[in-house]
Amino acid sequence: QVQLVESGGGSVQAGGSLRLSCSVSGRTFSRYTMAWSRQAPGKEREFVGSINWSGGLTYYRDSVKGRFTISRDNAKNTVYLQMNRLNTDDTAVYYCGVGKSEYSISVYVGDYDNWGQGTQVTVSS
Repeated sequence: QVQLVESGGGSVQAGGSLRLSCSVSGRTFSRYTMAWSRQAPGKEREFVGSINWSGGLTYYRDSVKGRFTISRDNAKNTVYLQMNRLNTDDTAVYYCGVGKSEYSISVYVGDYDNWGQGTQVTVSS
């Protein structure tokens, strides 16, 4: 059974930084693309970014490019989301998910599953 546990969320002022972590168990982590998504109140879940199995390829939604960085440590079965220059539009619950297919990277939320419980990020002005 695959389990994903996110951590690192919190409250920060605009311009600040947070680093989210997602620990994965129950799957051969190094074979799968990982993704981060987020959902703000009253809005649909949206793709934030993804990273391929080796960590050599990443994709981001336009609004976070240059501010967010995804990385992974396959030895620790953990994926990270470094978020810099946060703004109020980044306020949401952030989730990590595992690719449905081995080695396949995608920018679509529907191509990932086993999403974690989420971690709240709140950015104040």
